[in-house]
Amino acid sequence: MILVGNAVLSDDLKEHFFVCNLEKCKGACCVEGDAGAPLEDDETKILEEIYPKVKKYITEEGRKVIEEQGTWVIDRDGDKGTPTIGDNRECAYAIIDERGTLKCGIEEAHINGDIDYKKPISCHLYPVRVTKYDEYDALNYDRWDICSPACGLGKELNVPIYKFVKDALIRKYGEAWYEELVRDIES
Repeated sequence: MILVGNAVLSDDLKEHFFVCNLEKCKGACCVEGDAGAPLEDDETKILEEIYPKVKKYITEEGRKVIEEQGTWVIDRDGDKGTPTIGDNRECAYAIIDERGTLKCGIEEAHINGDIDYKKPISCHLYPVRVTKYDEYDALNYDRWDICSPACGLGKELNVPIYKFVKDALIRKYGEAWYEELVRDIES
């Protein structure tokens, strides 16, 4: 285990490799699973605020779900998350590009400069999942068979998980925190 600030990180984050391979998986993480993307408390308000600028990027079906259920929902486990189309199919914010790959409509709005918010931090951090405890956050590698192509590409390119999610870790914990993590791992 690696301890940095108030976060405990699994050694898996330095020992395993990962680089998303959308050509192979087609964005399966936006549709697979038993709920939408996990959301932090502050993200629910952000989704409510940015939705008017995001809705033009998402599908008609996604807009319909959001207008019926809201910009976020409480899932069957009692956690906050993004709404899904149908019975836990794709995230309501998912879009499909010309190659049949699922992508994030929120991120598209960000890329096009319509909003400052990139996407839910749980999506940005993936394959790292954060479990919050009273005194600390536990960061673990979420192994999922749909990400096998990402594991292969990460190994081929020699990119450990903590480097793949660098921008997301900095977004969540700050630059100084990430620099300390790198020092701890590489020393």
